[in-house]
Amino acid sequence: MKTVLLLSSGGLDSTTVAYKLQEEGVRVQPLFFDYGQHCVEKEWARVNEVLPSSSFPPERVEIAGIFQGSKSRLIVEADLWKERVQDDDLYIPYRTMLFFSAAAARAQTMELLEVYTGFINSNHAKEIDCTAEFLNGLDGLIDGIGPVRFYSPFRFSSKVDVAKAAAELGVPIGRTFSCQAASGLPCGACPNCVERLNALAEAGLV
Repeated sequence: MKTVLLLSSGGLDSTTVAYKLQEEGVRVQPLFFDYGQHCVEKEWARVNEVLPSSSFPPERVEIAGIFQGSKSRLIVEADLWKERVQDDDLYIPYRTMLFFSAAAARAQTMELLEVYTGFINSNHAKEIDCTAEFLNGLDGLIDGIGPVRFYSPFRFSSKVDVAKAAAELGVPIGRTFSCQAASGLPCGACPNCVERLNALAEAGLV
């Protein structure tokens, strides 16, 4: 059985990719990044809870020091009783680029040649390195560096498409965690929560 590396966050998108790979007969080695996010322990718990049974135990890699001092609301939790969290408040420079570089290095170290992600074509204001154009250019960036290649099966998909696929694949949707603003219960108001709730509603799942 082929094994691939998967960037896993415990959220709907990456978890759905894991189930999709399992259905295709591919075994997943999940890789989880602790980049100092305020909800890191919640995400880590969900990664260990929601992935399919065929997956290897997830690896946790700590890179929080790189973003030390960041004012991003992904790092510094907002007081949602007093503050409104918007797209620009959640920006972390080069975060996704760092994820890809570290994942490629880890994959080649483990003698794996494919890295999968759950990234979709994002509409969030500053997430330039989450767009389909950026993801399509990744192979060109690393062509002359090493053999690892990146795959994002939902890079042209909407969150509604992901929600429908998750339901078909038997993903435990209710146990995935995608909130950006709260480290406990999902806030229901941050960009990720709104996008998720709208997608589930449009897909007829709530």
